[in-house]
Amino acid sequence: MLLLTFPLLALTACAIKLESGGPILYRQTRVGLHGRVFTILKLRSMRVDAETDGRPRWAAQGDPRITRVGSIIRKLRIDELAQILNVLRGDMSFVGPRPERPFFVAELTKAIPYYAERHWVRPGITGWAQINFPYGASLEDARRKLTYELYYVKNRGIFLDALILLQTARVIFWNQGAR
Repeated sequence: MLLLTFPLLALTACAIKLESGGPILYRQTRVGLHGRVFTILKLRSMRVDAETDGRPRWAAQGDPRITRVGSIIRKLRIDELAQILNVLRGDMSFVGPRPERPFFVAELTKAIPYYAERHWVRPGITGWAQINFPYGASLEDARRKLTYELYYVKNRGIFLDALILLQTARVIFWNQGAR
């Protein structure tokens, strides 16, 4: 997969560097399998100073922190391709609940019953919640997404993973759900 996407990754890296300078890859701490913390890799889609105040926040519709190149690579999900390296390192799989930042995990675990159960499986680049629920940016959205994530945890298997991968292709090629 990495070899197939390399030309696209190289072109995107050049576009990011030309538009805004700074690092091409964005590194962020996320919570994975059994609550283990790891560093996720993404192609940078936001300004370098997106969170200079140190306050984590969800991305929003029309988020002013997103660059022009960033808006394109987010719509096409190209920013997620760097996570193939996380899959190779064993931090993630292709399919599973999306890994979340420790700040949000702590808050959501307090506010939503059974939230921690989503960490019983390895997080994924794509997942059942991503294809069935629009991008979430609130406590209520997280609560609703959790129902899909727990469904995946309980019913995961090769058939469901194949279905999710096919539906992910639909989301990518028909540009649905990106922020």
